[in-house]
Amino acid sequence: MKPTLQAVADAVGVSRSTVSNAYSRPDQLSAALRERILDAARQLGYPGPNPTARSLRRGFVGSIGVLFTSQLSYAFTDPFAVRFLTGVSAAAERHGTSMLLVPLPPAQTDARRAVENAAVDGFCVYCVADEEWALDVIRARGLPYVSTAPRDDAGADERYVGIDERAAARGIAAHVAGLGHRRVALLADAVLPDAPAGPLTLDGVHEAWHPTTRGRLTGFADAFGEVGVDWADLTVVNALGNSRQAAAAAVAGLFDGPAPPTAVLAGSDVLALGVLDALAQRPGGANPPVSVTGFDDIPEAAAAGLTTVRQPAEDKGRIAAELLLDPPADAAAGHVLLPTALVVRASTGPVPRS
Repeated sequence: MKPTLQAVADAVGVSRSTVSNAYSRPDQLSAALRERILDAARQLGYPGPNPTARSLRRGFVGSIGVLFTSQLSYAFTDPFAVRFLTGVSAAAERHGTSMLLVPLPPAQTDARRAVENAAVDGFCVYCVADEEWALDVIRARGLPYVSTAPRDDAGADERYVGIDERAAARGIAAHVAGLGHRRVALLADAVLPDAPAGPLTLDGVHEAWHPTTRGRLTGFADAFGEVGVDWADLTVVNALGNSRQAAAAAVAGLFDGPAPPTAVLAGSDVLALGVLDALAQRPGGANPPVSVTGFDDIPEAAAAGLTTVRQPAEDKGRIAAELLLDPPADAAAGHVLLPTALVVRASTGPVPRS
């Protein structure tokens, strides 16, 4: 059996609380008594009070959680996620706290358990599909949270930081529509749960699983609707993951039909770069050329000449953590919309003429 705090107390001839103070409140003991207690603990092999239990007793853990909808590796491989976490960690360092990454398993029962068991003082909810269930679990725990998916129905006491996804997507789609493109594909990651890679049928944008995806698809549809292209005439393409490889696989065969799309609007730069990879591998390249757009403006986008939407990833992470760790007195100040900008580069051009 592992040695216990009581065993140390019996060995020294003091109370349990005195042993506990030797670790958590050393100023309450003389230096000699504390050294006797720590020496007895070392001889018995007692490692000290459980840090998690101790933090729960005092009601403060010293860590903020970041909920991810994907595997943990996504936090280290996705360029936008890396920049977001850089912002979170910068704020955490200023506040003297740590950060716990909490990836959510596919099964919601396991995901709920992950949220319930995370030893944190609050959560930044990042890229969680249909996040209301996660917010319900967090609320049940009585913990604060900040979402990165602004909602029109957010209460005054809810905090969020994000962008107007719909408006930003509408802007880049209007740019593509203004170049004359009408046969268009919209590419996104995990549009529907368990949907295969490639084109799929959606009755409407409301069916998209993720709030960010819904916002961007809605903005795309708005812009093309203004030039007479109905939702039914847009090709929605599903990628099995936010990676270049997944994007290339999703658009395989997309350009082989009699009326292929002349433009692909991707929900992220990573997906857009995958489309460019796929086009470059076609015999003779993309002939006629296909316009491709992304979203986020990661560093690789400029090198590839990718037209995209720029959003401040590090600012988003930093402000999310600041809202969590130092909430403003004015509730309205807890609702933050960050600016975006359309960045036009060489990956878009006028629709090819037959």
